[in-house]
Order: sequence, then C-alpha cells, then structure tokens
Amino acid sequence: MKKSIFILIALFFSMAIISCNQSSKKKDTVALPDISQFKGQIDGKDVSLFYLKNKNGMEAAFTNFGARVVALIVKDKDGNQHDVVLGFNKATDYNNPEEPYYGAIVGPFANRIANGTFSLDGQTYHLPQNNGRNTLHGGLKGLHFQVWDAKQLSDTSLEFTCNLSDGTEGFPGNRQFNVTYTLTPNNELVIHYEATTDKPTVINLSNHSYFNLNGEGNGTILNQKLQIFANQFTPVDSTLIPTGKPEDVKGTPLDFTQPKTIGKDINVKYDQLAFGRGYDFNYVLSGEKEDGYNLACKMTGDKTGIVMEILTDQPGLQFYSGNFMADRTTLSNGVKDSYRTAVALEPQHFPDSPNQPDFPSTILNPGEKYQSTSVYRFSNE
Repeated sequence: MKKSIFILIALFFSMAIISCNQSSKKKDTVALPDISQFKGQIDGKDVSLFYLKNKNGMEAAFTNFGARVVALIVKDKDGNQHDVVLGFNKATDYNNPEEPYYGAIVGPFANRIANGTFSLDGQTYHLPQNNGRNTLHGGLKGLHFQVWDAKQLSDTSLEFTCNLSDGTEGFPGNRQFNVTYTLTPNNELVIHYEATTDKPTVINLSNHSYFNLNGEGNGTILNQKLQIFANQFTPVDSTLIPTGKPEDVKGTPLDFTQPKTIGKDINVKYDQLAFGRGYDFNYVLSGEKEDGYNLACKMTGDKTGIVMEILTDQPGLQFYSGNFMADRTTLSNGVKDSYRTAVALEPQHFPDSPNQPDFPSTILNPGEKYQSTSVYRFSNE
C-alpha cells in the first residue's frame, strides 16, 4: 500500500513538472519594424512608420509611402506570432520600380487597362504602358509610389490621404483619396477607401499585400488551402486582358469553389494558366453574404493553421499566386522573396472595366463619392 502511495506521489510531481515546463515554454514572437529605419524623405516628402494594435495582441505596421501594410502580426492557436504579410525593413526598400507593389494601395485604377487607353465622355485618355502594352495599377507612379499624409486616429485606426492632380499618369480629374486602416476586437484588418473628383474619371482601388499564412519567408504557399466564393472568372488573352464574357470555373483548374491546396492544379496544362504562368485571374464573386459583405475567399496556412477570410463590397477578387517572385529582394526577416512564397488576394472591380461596357462601372463623377470596404478576418483552425 505504501509503495502504491509513493508511486502516485511521484507521478503527481512528474505531471506537475511537465505542466510547469509546458506553461513556461516561451512562445514565438515577431518584432515590428523599427521606426528609425522608415523616417526620412522620398521625393522631398517626409515618410515614417505607424503602428496599430488591438486588445488581443494583433499588431500591424504601415508606412505612408504608398499607404502600405508593412507588417501584420497574428497569433496561431498556440499563441505564437507570425507576420503574415511580406515586407521590408526600410521605407527606401519599397521605392523600387522592379518590385513596386508590396503592401501598397494600388490605383487610381487597380489591375490592367488594355493598350493604356480608355474613352470617357467622348475623350480618349492615354496612360503609361508599364505592363507590356497595357497599364497596370495606375501606371509608373500611381498611388503606390505617392507619399501620403498620415493621421493616427487611435491605437487601432490610421488614416492616409493623397491628392492626385488632373492628368497625373494620364487619368482625368483632380482627385482626393482617403484610406483608413482599422484593427477590430475580432482580429480583423478593415480597409475603407474613399475618393472624390472634380472631373469624370475611373476609380478602382485595392490593397496589394502579399500573404503567407505560415509567416513571411516561411516557404511555399502551394500547400496552403484556398477557397474562393466565385462560380465564374473573366477569361483573359495572352496579355492578361479580359476577353469580355465571364465563364464558369467548374471543370477547370481555376475552380476553388471548394477548399483545395493552391498547388493542386497550378501546373495543369490549360491555356489560361499558361498566359499567367500560374494563377493571375479576376474571380466574379458569387454574392454569398456575411455581415453584409460579399464573402470573397478563405485561406489556411498548412503549418500554422492560421485562417484568413476576406469580405468585401467589391464584385471581384484578383488572385495572383506569386508567379514572378524570383529572389530579387530581401524581406524584413532576411529571407528572399522566392518563387511562389506568397499570394496576392485583391478585392476590386474587374480588370479593364473602362473598356468593357458589360462589366460593372468604375466611373466616378463630380459630386459623387467612391466608397469601398474590405475586411481581412483572422482566426485559427
């Protein structure tokens, strides 16, 4: 009997020691970029770094150069931190024409405009052709290469403002843009966009963050699962300009109506995949609603179990699978931006809408206000 009691006591203390060791195990943490590396000037204007943090310990960093998301730190189910957005350690690293879109607000017209031209109210406008013969993301010096004014609204909210004069990069109208980033108590990054103009123009705004839900620089995204709530996409020609009529994704490698790994069908022989060298397509959202928004997509990190859902009031989602990432830049954690180590998921209007009368309109007139909201919600499996 005494022997049994001693064994029970020994087992109790052993379990207590194991429990203590587990509870005291240090969780992985990620440091936000240093503000001192961001303070300075670009194009004669002051740039800096700004921080947001919610009550759950979700953190983010932004720079007013391009109104960019520099870092977005979320926790996995074990409380370990992961920076799920690719970024750099210095503001000047973002001032790179070879890799211009990391984390940036893209516009005044996100995505492509065919042949760098469109007509509005009988006048033809000519834009810089910075993507082959097409215009991409507002031209050579779109919103991504502007120094925005910044206003810290609270610990959880930040506003950026930028003005573009009539004719900038060929687009009409003196335009004002406002973008507000907010971290909510529900571990959401909410991006709210506004724009006004004094002349008829076209507006299509989005954020071009690159996501890896296993953490920045932590390997390929091909094993991460993705679901896109869209039954159709807009097929493209060899220059990635929509041919005009949406088609069903069913029966094609572009079908993400059910969760599947990004790499499952990425190398299937299919002309659309060949044009983009992988996924680079606008999905026509099916209109499935959650909290009043279109449910756009759900992505899950295979190593961390971190889940990101995107909700938006926009009609489309551009999905780009990092097909041109090629170790050209060094990320904030010292790792290269290797091939397909991140994805861009951009809620927006359809590409080339100014030249596609059957697509939802992107025209903004004087006296009107462009408004849009997208929600990036994080949780764990």
